[in-house]
Amino acid sequence: MSTADLPDALVGVLTGIQRLIRRRLRQGMTGPPLRGAQVELLRLVGANPGIGVSAAAKELYLAGNSVSTLVNQLTAAGLLRREIGHDDRRSARLLLTPEAEARLRAWEERRAALVREQVERLSEEDRVALAVALPALRRLAEGLQEEAEMI
Repeated sequence: MSTADLPDALVGVLTGIQRLIRRRLRQGMTGPPLRGAQVELLRLVGANPGIGVSAAAKELYLAGNSVSTLVNQLTAAGLLRREIGHDDRRSARLLLTPEAEARLRAWEERRAALVREQVERLSEEDRVALAVALPALRRLAEGLQEEAEMI
């Protein structure tokens, strides 16, 4: 493969892996299905309890009204709750409900098991190649993150 073909091939593989993981994880999940952006918001709130809507929008690279819509959907589904901000009563702090915490934990455990199972099926040579590629993939992600922050 030429270096000119590498970006398209890499994006194709990563997108395909992500899509297949999501599809497999949807099978057997309890509760209403969640869209990708909803899961991203729940994961962000779980990692940053009390985050505000505008900070979440910035972190997810979404418009504030899009995040507000997601918050309304997830609040109605009983997965997210809003608390009035301590410093500014007009702001809202976002927190996961116990149900959301349980769903995320189950999703993360299932994802880890699924990927671990597939990695174990690979040859030792393929596992080593993946391990060697991880630092470069992290640098690629960091570069994309830095560039997105400048926009």
